[in-house]
Amino acid sequence: MRSTKQLHQSIIDQCKKNNSKAQMQLYNLYCKSMLVIAFRYVKDRFIAEDVMQDAFIKAFKNIDKYKNEVAFGAWLKRIVINQSIDQLKKNKLELVSINDEILTKTNNDDWKVDTEISIDGIVNIINNLKEKYRLVLSLYLLEGYDHQEISEILKITETTSRTHLLRGKRLLKEKLKNTSYAEGY
Repeated sequence: MRSTKQLHQSIIDQCKKNNSKAQMQLYNLYCKSMLVIAFRYVKDRFIAEDVMQDAFIKAFKNIDKYKNEVAFGAWLKRIVINQSIDQLKKNKLELVSINDEILTKTNNDDWKVDTEISIDGIVNIINNLKEKYRLVLSLYLLEGYDHQEISEILKITETTSRTHLLRGKRLLKEKLKNTSYAEGY
């Protein structure tokens, strides 16, 4: 009996041969999770569906570049995230670059909040922040990218990434505190 990993690899190998049935199987395996990721960034279901479709088309065109160095889902996820960011850029998203000399780096990793709130609640609050903070928080906290990777993806400096994270985190904490106070009444 073949493992799930072997089955997925077999489907990927067939996709490399341009087998449309295998492409549909791969699409069906990953479409829901990739839609969730696209939606997290573009915040519109119809646009997220378009982004996801475009990401799959790009993935199928470039599937020969997939070399099994990472899980296929992780490889595809990066394409979806990049496609989502490209979509936001098309919509005239402008990330303001901060003057590097003015900023002093602070390392405040205290994420404690005095409230009982679910992960979904936190993600919901992140999704309602300004785009520049939402993108950096999502990439850093939810996707696990570091500042160097975020700077490459968003075409901003690492310092700007850190600044957006710091400010976004501050806004997130404030909104979480407001949520806990609101629940007290």
